[in-house]
Amino acid sequence: MNIREYKPLVSFIITYYNLPVQMLQECIDSILALSLRPFEREIIVIDDGSDQSPINDLMKYGDDIIYVRQKNGGVSVARNKGMQIAKGQYIQFMDGDDYLIQAPYEECLDIIRYNEDADIVMFDFAKDYFKTKHAISQHIKTSGVNLMRNNNLHGSVCCLLFRQSTRGALNFTPNICYGEDEEFTPQLLLRAETVYHTTARAYFYRQHNTSAIHQHDEENKQKRLEDSLNVILHLHQLSDKLPVNERLALQRRIAQLTMDYIYNTIMLLHSQKALDNALSVLRDKGLFPLPDKGYTKKYTWFRRMANSNIGRAILLHSLPLLKKER
Repeated sequence: MNIREYKPLVSFIITYYNLPVQMLQECIDSILALSLRPFEREIIVIDDGSDQSPINDLMKYGDDIIYVRQKNGGVSVARNKGMQIAKGQYIQFMDGDDYLIQAPYEECLDIIRYNEDADIVMFDFAKDYFKTKHAISQHIKTSGVNLMRNNNLHGSVCCLLFRQSTRGALNFTPNICYGEDEEFTPQLLLRAETVYHTTARAYFYRQHNTSAIHQHDEENKQKRLEDSLNVILHLHQLSDKLPVNERLALQRRIAQLTMDYIYNTIMLLHSQKALDNALSVLRDKGLFPLPDKGYTKKYTWFRRMANSNIGRAILLHSLPLLKKER
């Protein structure tokens, strides 16, 4: 076999924008620490138009990375660019301020090495450094549809190691800054015949005040809610065209995202009028009242409260107070 013609096992796509370069280096170093040989990995750094290019601080990596700088277009555009370039059999997305936790991620690599049917390996993330101690993980083998129909999922694409061919022509929607993962992940799962769902905490998610999710000015609040609603409406439109089992799986996810949207409307805007307007739009699309399903205890409790006038009044008053106390 000619190594030059060998298709990398994994393409790691790192999106970067105005972050401390030390974080980006730590992200890259966590990939280089894995047991993958150089020709088995491809590391693509997409600099989404940072104010200052980190290229001088990346020179030490030489041919170990591919660096692409583009005009700022948001994380969706940056990830699409990475997938356009990627030659790997599998794709792993990473944010430039996060890193892989070696031992549990090696387990995920072993799954794709020794199971030719693996379309997706889904794993967990850690937010607390002191909780990253590794324990042998458990995993189940199922289809993407069954996994989504019977489980409450987090939608982060950074916790998915997925086969390039499984996504087909699926891309992220440009201009969505919040919830782009929640639109992409369910569609990817619908395409996956075989998913290995593992408890491995293999990805360290670094929380800091500059993250998009922590921006609380009025413009960002409105953008977050607008993007979330557009994702829900798009998935709802897609569900109408699906076979029964796939439609039921996607509808579960839509209902949970709708619950989150109502919750965030209350938490971000603290307004009866804003909540009424949001519910009116959802009602017109057949998404409210929330469906009477026992998806999770949290969902069941919230549905009962949100579906009544008195319950919504209690939520508007109590949820912001509970957040402050925490």
